[in-house]
Amino acid sequence: QLQASGGGLVQSGASLRLSCAASGRTFSTYVMGWFRQAPGKEREFVAAISWSSSTTDYTDSVKGRFTISRDNAKNTVYLQMNSLKPEDTAVYYCAAERRGWYGISRYDFAQWDYWGQGTLVTVSS
Repeated sequence: QLQASGGGLVQSGASLRLSCAASGRTFSTYVMGWFRQAPGKEREFVAAISWSSSTTDYTDSVKGRFTISRDNAKNTVYLQMNSLKPEDTAVYYCAAERRGWYGISRYDFAQWDYWGQGTLVTVSS
């Protein structure tokens, strides 16, 4: 089970840190990721991190502003979001998959194995 938290309403330019706590199983060997879904839009890939934190990947629109990290001892993954923009407004979902960094197409949400319930991020202009 994945539990996302940390969303909220902020102004443009502000920062938020999302957390995703895993329970029920150890996700330390899983690839972890964040997706987001804005109203009326498809769920889109935001960021992913390998089990060892050695490799990360970001969608172009968040590069340089968002940072994904994980603490395997705490079974938790984070998404630090800086310089937030109104277009970042969405429900953010954390996800996990067990087949490894090259096991799936990371950008295809349908290929991820486990999902959290989502946390809403609203950025006002």
